Amino acid sequence: MDSVRTPDSGTAEPGATPAAASLGVKVRTAARWSLVNTMVMRLGNFATGIVLARFALGPAEWGVYGIAQTVLLVLLSANELGVSLALVRWEGDPRRFAPTVLTLSAASSVLLYAALFVTAPTVAGLLDSPDAAGVLRVMCLCLVIDGLAQVPAGFLTREFAQGRRMVIDALNFVLSTAVTLLLAFAGWGAMSFAVGAVAGNIAALAGCALAAPGTLRFGWDPEQARELLKFGLPLAGASLLALAVVNVDTMVVGSTLGGVSLGFYVMAFNISGWPVRIISEAARRVSFAGFSRLADSPGALAEGFSRALGVLVTGTVPLCVLLGGLAAPLIELVYGSTWVPAAAALPWLMVLGLIRIGCELAYDCLVAAGQRRSLILVQGLWVAALVPVLVVGARLDGIVGVSQGHVLVAAVLVVPVFLYALHRAGIGLVHVGRACAWPFLAGTVMALVVLAERRLLGDGILALSLVATTASACYVVCVLPSRRFLLGSKTPEA
Repeated sequence: MDSVRTPDSGTAEPGATPAAASLGVKVRTAARWSLVNTMVMRLGNFATGIVLARFALGPAEWGVYGIAQTVLLVLLSANELGVSLALVRWEGDPRRFAPTVLTLSAASSVLLYAALFVTAPTVAGLLDSPDAAGVLRVMCLCLVIDGLAQVPAGFLTREFAQGRRMVIDALNFVLSTAVTLLLAFAGWGAMSFAVGAVAGNIAALAGCALAAPGTLRFGWDPEQARELLKFGLPLAGASLLALAVVNVDTMVVGSTLGGVSLGFYVMAFNISGWPVRIISEAARRVSFAGFSRLADSPGALAEGFSRALGVLVTGTVPLCVLLGGLAAPLIELVYGSTWVPAAAALPWLMVLGLIRIGCELAYDCLVAAGQRRSLILVQGLWVAALVPVLVVGARLDGIVGVSQGHVLVAAVLVVPVFLYALHRAGIGLVHVGRACAWPFLAGTVMALVVLAERRLLGDGILALSLVATTASACYVVCVLPSRRFLLGSKTPEA
C-alpha cells in the first residue's frame, strides 16, 4: 500500500495520514489474531482427524462425510444471499440496516434448509451415497444457525475484532470436537460429524451474540431490502460458483468412482487445504475489510494487493512443496497405511491449493473494487470447464486424473482470466509478478532439494525430518531478497 502497510507488515510509512495509520494498526492487529486463531483451530482439527482416521472411521465413512460437507458448503455460499457483506462494505452506521439483513439472512437460510430436508434422499442417491441422507439433514441444520450468526459476525469483521472471534472459534471447536469424538467412538459413524458440527455452530452463534450485543434484532425496510439484494445477489451467485469449483470434484468422484475412492480423495483434498485454511483463511478474515477501505484509491489498492499476495504466497509455497514432495511417507506416518492410496493425488492437489490461495485473494480484492460481474463470469467459466474435464479425468486415471484435471483448468484457463479481471481493476501483471517471483523461484529450488534428499536418505522419520529442515532452510535463503518488499519498503527488490 502507499501509506499503510498490509496486514502482515510493520508500522505505517512516513507521510501516512492519521486515518490511514489507524487503519493499518487495526488491520495488522486483526491479521495477527486471525492467523493465531486459524493455526490453533486447524492444528486442533488436524489432531482430531488423525484420531478419527486411525481409530474410529474408515474411508467409507469419510466418503459419506465428504458428501454431506460438500452439500453444506455449497448451500452456505448462498444461504444469506450475499447481503451480510454490506455490513462490512457499506459506509455509515450498519445498525440502520442490520435488522433487515438479519431478516433476509434468516428467511433465506430456513427456506434453503427446508428444500434440502425434502430432497436429501434424492441428492444422496444422485451422488451414489444413499446412507448420506440422514447425515445431510442433520449437518445442514448449520444453514439456519449460520443465517442467524451472519449479522453479529459481520459486525466483528467490520471492527477487525479477531481477538473476540478467536474466543468464539475456540468455543465452537471444543464443543464440536468433543461431541464428534464421543459419538464416533460410540459407533455413530459419519453422523458424529453432523451432530458435532451442529453443537459447535450453536455455541458459535451464542458467542457472536454476546460479542456483538444488540445485533440479533429482526426488522424490515423494503427500500433497504431492495438495495441489499441488488448488492448481495451477484456476490451470492459468485460465491456459489466459487464453492462449486472446489466441491464439484467430490460429486464427480462419488458418482463415478464410489464411496471408498471418495474417502481417499476427501482425505487428500483436506490435506491439500491445510495451507489454504491456515494462511489464506486467516488473511481473508481481514482482507475484504482492508481492501474495501482502499477501493477508492486504485494505486493504493494495487500496492496493497501486491504485498498481501506476496506475503500469502511466500508463506504457502514451502508448505505446498513439503506436503506434495513427501506425500506418501507423511500420510503413512500420520494416518496409517490404510490411507496411503490418497497420496497419489496429493502433489497435484497441492498445486491446486497454491492457485486457490491467489484466486481467493483476487476474489476479495475484486469484490471490494466493485467488479462483481467479472467474478460471476470468472467463476461460471471455471465451473463450466471443470465438470467435463473432471469426469474424463476420473474415468482415465481415478482420483489422480481428477486432481490433474483440476490443475489443468485452473492454470490454463482460470488464472489468465483472473489476471485480466485484476488488470481491469488497475492491478497489472507487474504487481502480481513482483509478489510471486521470488517465492516461486525459491519453491523450485526447495522441490529439487526434497526430491534429491529423499532419493539419498529414504523415507524414515529421521530422514523426513532432515529433508524438511534442509529444504526449508534453502527456501528461506532463496526468498530473502524479497524481504524489503514484504515488510513494506517503497523500493522492493523483487
